Order: sequence, then structure tokens, then C-alpha cells
Amino acid sequence: MSVSDLFDQPREGDPVWQPTEEHLNRSRLLDFIEEHDLDSYEALLEQANRNPDWYWDAVVDHLGLEWFQKYDQVLDLERGYAWPRWFVNGRYNYVRDAVDKHATGANAAKTAILWEGDGGDVRQLTFAELSAETDRVAAGLRSLGIDKGDTVGIFMPMLPETAIATLACGKIGAIFVPIFSGYGAEAVANRLQDCDAKLLITADGFHRRGREIPMKPIADAAARLAESVQHVVVYQHTHGEIDWFEPRDVWWQELSGDAPQTEETAADDPYMIIYTSGTTGRPKGAVHIHSGFPIKASHDLAFCFDLQSDDTLLWITDLGWMMGPWAIQGTLMLGATLAMFEGTPDYPNPDRMWELTAKHGVTVLGVSPTAIRSLMTSGDDWVTKHDRSSLRVFGSTGEPWNPWPWLWLFDTVGERRCPIINYSGGTEISGGIVGCVTIKPQKPCAFSGPVPGMHADVLDDAGQPVRGEVGELVVRHPWVGMTSGFWKDSERYEDTYWSRFPDTWVHGDWALVDDDGFWYILGRSDDTIKTGGKRVGPAEVESAAVAHPAVQEAAAIGVPDEIKGEKVIVFAVLSASSAESDTVRDEIRDLITDHLGRPLRPDAVYFVDDLPKTRNAKIMRRVIKSTYLQRDAGDLSALENPAAVEGIRAAR
Repeated sequence: MSVSDLFDQPREGDPVWQPTEEHLNRSRLLDFIEEHDLDSYEALLEQANRNPDWYWDAVVDHLGLEWFQKYDQVLDLERGYAWPRWFVNGRYNYVRDAVDKHATGANAAKTAILWEGDGGDVRQLTFAELSAETDRVAAGLRSLGIDKGDTVGIFMPMLPETAIATLACGKIGAIFVPIFSGYGAEAVANRLQDCDAKLLITADGFHRRGREIPMKPIADAAARLAESVQHVVVYQHTHGEIDWFEPRDVWWQELSGDAPQTEETAADDPYMIIYTSGTTGRPKGAVHIHSGFPIKASHDLAFCFDLQSDDTLLWITDLGWMMGPWAIQGTLMLGATLAMFEGTPDYPNPDRMWELTAKHGVTVLGVSPTAIRSLMTSGDDWVTKHDRSSLRVFGSTGEPWNPWPWLWLFDTVGERRCPIINYSGGTEISGGIVGCVTIKPQKPCAFSGPVPGMHADVLDDAGQPVRGEVGELVVRHPWVGMTSGFWKDSERYEDTYWSRFPDTWVHGDWALVDDDGFWYILGRSDDTIKTGGKRVGPAEVESAAVAHPAVQEAAAIGVPDEIKGEKVIVFAVLSASSAESDTVRDEIRDLITDHLGRPLRPDAVYFVDDLPKTRNAKIMRRVIKSTYLQRDAGDLSALENPAAVEGIRAAR
């Protein structure tokens, strides 16, 4: 299947953005290429694939990472590709690079974190202040019995204290477990129980769309269910009334003790366990190490997004999604400013993101395609009233783009001058497998190719490389940041990623490389629709559906059919100015048929008010499919909007 089968104009033809002299002159990636006497970006990718030991050693040097003890060997594959050892015998703690080295000298008075709350309150912390608070909280954790190797759950909204909590754990060698701020008690407890957490850090509550959302009651219920939890540390944020349980509960503001030295952890000591939801059973706990996730995060921010010390990054996220820790650790390690936001992009008005950008001088803005699809329906005036001249780069991850939202972001918000760094990977990756860079041209919705250091490929069912047709996205060699297995479940880890092709990580995404070398992600391979002998990714159907002017967003699934194998079902959310009708329904079916052919004509189009999504705006197609088929939908704890499931059921 070619790109012309997937997308309508203007994806075809020449790229819509070319690197400017400004982007090339400041490029950290170009500096790295020139440092190593390579004649092109493509030569860098080839050299990194051929010699990953050389590449990651050179990255460590370029990023200026500080080691307590330098490693003897970059990579040891004695246990096989699934279980690499990076930076053998090195002693490294990422907090030294994220905080300690910036806390004195030229960066001490520089803003490390700026925060804006749902109601517009603003706070700032310099690197010196961040260091002092990290030391205080780390000392307080030590006084509560937390030592190296202990696990600590962090159930917090996006606050400066949330970043401090992660750093304080790392400073003393404890392992933090990020937990979505929107989870219920059972979901929080399941993660605390699985990792034997000794302590839970939470807040009394947070603000969302002008309302106070309590967290402490959920934390209390979770702590009762998780017997390993000995203490609950509570940050007073909303100042609402809460229950208090002595001696278990401790106020964040009262943590104290002698400031500890940064623990000299081994390079492969775990520092974070981050859970991803499974379709059934307990969530998967991806284990990440000090010399893994933080280095990969800072590497990708430096080379893909060209984030430098004079930048301010704002990524709309939550700590429970990997982009939360990724933004915190990667940004601070590069000495840049991290902007954190408690609220939502469309409250109190649809211009909140553009207002934040202007107010705080944001240079790198991370958004989701779902958010842009929603905001563009409000009209251009909400955007153009704000100064967006500080913006240099957009970032995007979490789901495939449709052309028109991508172009609206590029044309209207970015004024055709800001590249959109499309970026796709995952929790177990520590960042991106494929991405864009600021030194290469861009086509709408596409990726420049593999992220440097990721030996990615696209394979057919027989494990052979393919171009110009859909295949499985794979990685052919271990990389820095690869999860060190699943917590207490190494067999599940190997079965999930390493069991299909020898010594090859199979990621579970459909991908395509076009004739010009641009890459596309077409959705999860387990979401694939197989109908009438044809295989189609849901993103292809959804892109055709949202081309209808009445459709704000859509989700496509395949359900069993005796004749065709599967039939296509579409759930569509209409724009506020559009009304449901059989005419619109038929127009959507006709449009998809025009784009993709008669065999892929949807059997039905259902109108719903919302689609089930995670907090990071991923559409949960497996939930839609299971609900439609009246099956158990598995783990729903990651859903941001559980009421949407009832909407699917009602539409069915």
C-alpha cells in the first residue's frame, strides 16, 4: 500500500517545510555531526547503526555527563540482545547532571522550573532553589526510612513539587513510581502493591477546569489496600479539608533532615518503574536505570528538538505518562527551563496554550494531535490574538496525525516557520524510535526517519525489510534507554518484544516508508483491520473520516464478519456546529470509500459525544472494540473519560 492510498493532498509532492539558516546555524545535531567528521545526517545514522558503542560513548561526551566513576565498557551483550548492560562498571546518578551541576555557578540563578496553575497562579524556581528543595525532601525521605533501592509512589498533579519528588528519590538512590493523577484508588493501589512501595507522595488535591479535584481520599484508600505503604507524604496545594492519619501521614512542607550527598549509584541501578496498561491482567512495570531513560530523554531533546540551555519547554502531559518524567529529566539535564502546567489546553478559553506560550516565552511546545483537532474548531482568532514569536519548534507524540490538524498547527499557529517534531516510541523505549529533526525537511504527518541511535526498520510477515508498503516497526539493536525488563516479569517482557523475530525488538506499530524516505506510523498492529483480504490501519480510515467538515475526530475498529473476515465500524465525534443525520453518516461512509476503496467502506458510522482516551489523549481503540463486542475491556484505569465508554455502549 502506497502513501497515496493513505492520505489525500497535500501530503504528496515536495515537503512543506525546509530547515532555515537559523535552524541550521544553532543546531546541536549538526555540531555533533561536524565534531565527528561525518559528511551528512545519513552518514551519522549509518555509523550509529554500525557501531552503537561508538555512538553512545560519543553522546555521553557531547552531553557533558558527569560520572562518579567512568565505565570500563560501553555495551556488554553477554546475556543477549534482550538484556544488554550499558556503561559497565560505571557509577552514575542522573540527579548530578539534572540539578547538582547547575546549582552553583552561572546557572544557579537561572529559572529551572516555572509553573502555572489552572487558575493562572505562577511560581518559579531557580536551579539553586530547586537544588535546596530537592535536598530537603531527600533528607525528609531518608528520615522516614527510605533508602537506596526502596520504591516510592508519586501520585501528584503537575506541580514543581512533583519534579522535586522525582529528583529527591533519585538523589538518595530510591526508585520512584509515577502514577497518573486521575487514577482511582484501585489503580493506584495495584501499582503500589506490585512494586512493594514503602511510601506514597501525594497532594491534598488539584484544580481542573476551575474545580477542586481531591486526591488525598484516593491516596488514603490506596494506602489501605497496599500493605507495604508505611507513610503518606502530603503536599498542601488546594488547602481543602482532608482526613489525617497519625503517624502514617506527614506534611510535605515539614520534611527535613541533614542534606544528603547524591548517592553514587551504579549506572544500571533502577531509578524508576513506570507502568503501562495491559489489555488484560496487571499493568506492565517497565524498569528504567540511571544511565538509561534520563540519557535517552536528554539525547532526544538535544538532537531531535534542538533543546538548548536558552530554551523553555512546555509539554502538556502528566507525570503518569512517560512524557512527564521525560520532560523533567531531559530538560533539566540540558540546563533548559521546564514549564509545567496544571490545567487543560481549552480552559477557561480555547486560547490557553497560546496564552501560556506568549506569557512565558515558550520556545518548544509539545501538544497532542487530539488537542489540536479540538482547538482548531474554535477558529483562528483565538490563536492570532497572541504573540507566538518565541516559538521555534512544536513537538507531538502519542498518536498518528491527520493532515488537516497538522497543517492548521503548522500554518496558523506556527506561521509556517516552526517545524513539527513528530515523535513516536513508548514507555519501554524511554523516548522515540522514529522522529523528526530540525535539520531535515518535513512532510505533513511524517517522520524524518529513525531517531539517531535507533536501528529501526520495517519488516513484512516473513521478517524481510519492506519499503513502500505497510509492515511491522522493529528495532534491530539494543539502545540506551531500553527498559531493563518488566518488574517481576521477565518472561512477559521477552514474550512481548523479542519472541517474533530473532534478536529483534517488535514494537507493535504498523509503519511505512515512502519513496522519498519519509516514515509514517499507522497505528498499533493489534488494532489492524483485516477486511476482504486487505489490511488497513485504523489511522487510514480515521484520516479519511475527519476530512469531512462535520467530523472533529474519529475512531475506526474492525469487528468479525462471516464473509469479509472483519467489517469496518467508525465512531465519529461531530464538531459543535454540526448535527447528527443520516445524510452526514452516508457522506462520511462515501468519503472513506472514495479515499480507500469500496472494500473498506464502513459497515456503520456511529455518532458519539466523546471517544475513550488516556490522559495523554491516546484513543483507546481496544476499549471501543471490546465495548462494541460486549467483551471485557481489560484494564481501564488509564482512561481520562470513562463516561465515553457508556457513550460507545449506548451508540451500539
